[in-house]
Amino acid sequence: MDIVIIGSGNVAAVLGRKFKAAGHTILQVISRNAKAASELAYEWDTESSNYKSTINRLADIYIIAISDHAIAEMVDDLKLPGKVVAHTAASVPKEVLQNVTEHFGVFYPLQSLRTEMPGLPDIPVYVEGSDELTTTKLKALAQSISPEQVAEADAESRAKLHVAAVLVSNFTNHLYKLAADYCRKEGLDFKQLQPLIEETALRLRSMSPGEAQTGPAIRQDEETIQKHLDLLKNEPGLKEIYEQMTRSIRTTN
Repeated sequence: MDIVIIGSGNVAAVLGRKFKAAGHTILQVISRNAKAASELAYEWDTESSNYKSTINRLADIYIIAISDHAIAEMVDDLKLPGKVVAHTAASVPKEVLQNVTEHFGVFYPLQSLRTEMPGLPDIPVYVEGSDELTTTKLKALAQSISPEQVAEADAESRAKLHVAAVLVSNFTNHLYKLAADYCRKEGLDFKQLQPLIEETALRLRSMSPGEAQTGPAIRQDEETIQKHLDLLKNEPGLKEIYEQMTRSIRTTN
């Protein structure tokens, strides 16, 4: 397929690389960030533009990979009748594109994407189209980069998936950050915890999170829990989180 990518950030860059690797042609990169757009265009041997008024109108699909709050402004006066146009946001309904074309939709990659990621990561993709033609084309594009991980999801389902994604990614990473801060204050090496982090994540390939749960809370080990709380007496914020997580593990497992 011939594709125009609107955006030049993490999602645009990684998706563009996946599209190229799958044999698609990127006709153009459009972004307000001239430097980033130019760099991606050079990487993909294509052209770039900073103005949507110069958009290439010969593409099969237009992918809008920009921040959620910027989508409405970007498409305010954009008209691409007859073309398939999709944004990549989990929490924005497809209808934000309804004045751009009759073939509008969503191409949502359920992955935390960064331009410096090694290789091309696995990306489950959820699509939604305004009609059968849109859905079919978006599914075909998704299956070309993620053959086994493509599904349809409406706005409500995507929003719920996004909540779950925040829990398993953003919140979990925040716990890593808190642990790293604690280790630094106590003269410990956070890197010593990385094998544990990786092993815990890998277990979820073969068992449910409930089955994988370990630790003093699930064992009802009151003595160890109290020792930990004593060690955290000078860290009230971290102590509160420890207590809340302990209660949650006890009541949900």
